[in-house]
Amino acid sequence: MKPLPFIAILFAALLAACGNPDTATVEKPQAEIPEVYPSVEVDAVAAAAMMKEAPEIVVIDVRTPEEFVVGHIKGAKNIDFTAGDFKAKLSELDRGVTYLMHCQSGGRSGNAMPVFEELKFESVIHLNTGFLDWADSGQPVEK
Repeated sequence: MKPLPFIAILFAALLAACGNPDTATVEKPQAEIPEVYPSVEVDAVAAAAMMKEAPEIVVIDVRTPEEFVVGHIKGAKNIDFTAGDFKAKLSELDRGVTYLMHCQSGGRSGNAMPVFEELKFESVIHLNTGFLDWADSGQPVEK
């Protein structure tokens, strides 16, 4: 298939699907909690929506204790990724619970994801934009 006709067909389908904006009903997208590993990656706004819809989500903050005390997501559990016992502390957690996991900006938490996978956690939501995005987007911060 040549790219140009495919693009034209796709464009026509999108236009047809949009309909008349004055009469179209816009549905609010529902936040989805992943059923099984692998994780889902979200920004702060999506993470906050998921937490509002499913308050049973447990927040794991993998920053250092020094970073954590300056500000964190309410109810978060601090498990320092740089500590030697990080994997051991994670292994104590219930693998069937849904976790929202983050660090400051996404680097350490991204590096922590393979540990969650290795330990066979069923549902991990990765706040890949980190705590900085959480705070910058106006989400509540606890000190």
